[in-house]
Amino acid sequence: MADLFARAFRFRVTLSPSPKLGVPPGGGTLGDGAFQECSGLDLEMDVAEHVEGGRNNGVIQRAGRAKVARIVLRRGMLHATGGRVDSDLWRWFQDVVDGVRPLRRYDGTIAVLDEREQPAAVWTFTRGLPAKVVGPQLDARTGEVAIEELQIAHEGLRLEVR
Repeated sequence: MADLFARAFRFRVTLSPSPKLGVPPGGGTLGDGAFQECSGLDLEMDVAEHVEGGRNNGVIQRAGRAKVARIVLRRGMLHATGGRVDSDLWRWFQDVVDGVRPLRRYDGTIAVLDEREQPAAVWTFTRGLPAKVVGPQLDARTGEVAIEELQIAHEGLRLEVR
C-alpha cells in the first residue's frame, strides 16, 4: 500500500475549444498535452462569520462563493518533434492582448493515468482564458531545460474519479 502513495503519477492535459455562449470554437486542441507539471487544482469556499446577538458560545458559519485557483501548466519550450518551439500557447495569449474577437476560450481536462495509461481521476475546467505566460529563464551556465509556464483563469473546476 505504501508503494501506491510513493510513485509518481503520469498525467495528460487536453485543452479544447469551449462551445459555451455561442462563441465559435477557434481551431482544435491546444498545447498537445506535452506538459511536465500541473498545479492549481484548488477549490476554496468563502465562509462568512455571522455573529448572532445573545449567542456567546460561538459564531454561525455561512457558506459563500467557491473560489478557484488558476491552472498552472509548465513544459519544456523545445519539443521532441524536431526540437521546434510550439508557439500556440503564446499566440493564444497574444490574441487576447491584441483584442482579437471572438475571444478563444478553452475547456480543459487534466487526467491522472493509472499503470495501464487509463484515466484514474479527471479534473475538468471550463471557459479558460490565458492569464499569464512566463517565458523560460535562460542561463547558459546551468544547462537546465528551458521551461515555459501558462496560467489559465477559468470559471469552474470539477473532479471525476473513475
